[in-house]
Amino acid sequence: MDPDSKLDLVRRNTSEILTEEELRVLLETKSNPVAYDGITVTGPFHMGYLIPFGKMLDFDKAGIKNKILVADVHSAMDDLKAPWEQLDKRSEYYQKCIELSFPWERTPEFIRGSEFQYDKDYVKDLFKMATLATVARSTRAASEVTRMKNPKVSELVYPIMQALDEEYLGVDIQLGGIDQRHILAFAREYLPKLGYRPRVEIMTPLILSLKGSGAKMSASIRESHIRVYDSEDQIKKKITNAYCPEGQVEDNPIIQLSQYIVFPIMGQMKIERETKFGGDVAFENLQDLQDSYLKKELHPSDLKNALARELTEIFSRAREFFSKNRAMLAELGEEFV
Repeated sequence: MDPDSKLDLVRRNTSEILTEEELRVLLETKSNPVAYDGITVTGPFHMGYLIPFGKMLDFDKAGIKNKILVADVHSAMDDLKAPWEQLDKRSEYYQKCIELSFPWERTPEFIRGSEFQYDKDYVKDLFKMATLATVARSTRAASEVTRMKNPKVSELVYPIMQALDEEYLGVDIQLGGIDQRHILAFAREYLPKLGYRPRVEIMTPLILSLKGSGAKMSASIRESHIRVYDSEDQIKKKITNAYCPEGQVEDNPIIQLSQYIVFPIMGQMKIERETKFGGDVAFENLQDLQDSYLKKELHPSDLKNALARELTEIFSRAREFFSKNRAMLAELGEEFV
């Protein structure tokens, strides 16, 4: 694949890249760049978390090696959203959800933060960066990721650790949601102060709640998301009840899930409907689906039925595994079951 094709593949379905020119140079000069995405092991794992991992499928096709940081230490540092004593169990649970939710051609390398973030050199660099970053700068960096209403000291250390992770994971690219922009910009600013090179930062959009209203999908609101191990009936019910205004593609969570999960994984989206309603049709790309929906040639109920069917298939391995391992979920707490 030529560099221009790689660039097009890597930047599709992204919100912002810091910077696109640096990404172009990286793809032209390095045959197998390395990217990572970090995920904290906080609440129940739901499909909203899959957006950056769907992007990693594109990375893989573009020759980029993927690493996934299971950010156990970060999870405790963020106002104890994950208790210290549960970090191992939650890390195992998250890794299973990620492994089983995608048809990986090459499974990413999984690394836990605790495997390297306690090392002497890492801690020394953390202290160094802490002497350079002001409270105001760290607060701004962490403002959209941690709660920050009455911040703990650990929440101000959080962006410093995320910056250092880029260096200690040996990566060229960090992938994250657009809500992490301040932290990613912090990394680009402060790594050079320690003599390390800035990395390319790629940001993906956030998925709206199934309930609409402009809110993002949240693990704490059960009806706003679908867990990757939900039953077929649960998936069907949630998609059927989801916000999906006819003829509107903007701020439509059903369109978003089709765009960021179904098309990257399945490569198309098949609509099954009675002949009197137009018969079956397979959309080979998002644009054609959106055009049909805007013209009201595709009804919301037909789109919802197709999405429910696709998600049921995509999550089948995760659903089968956790149906046989309910005890793993029970150990994590009632909200995970």
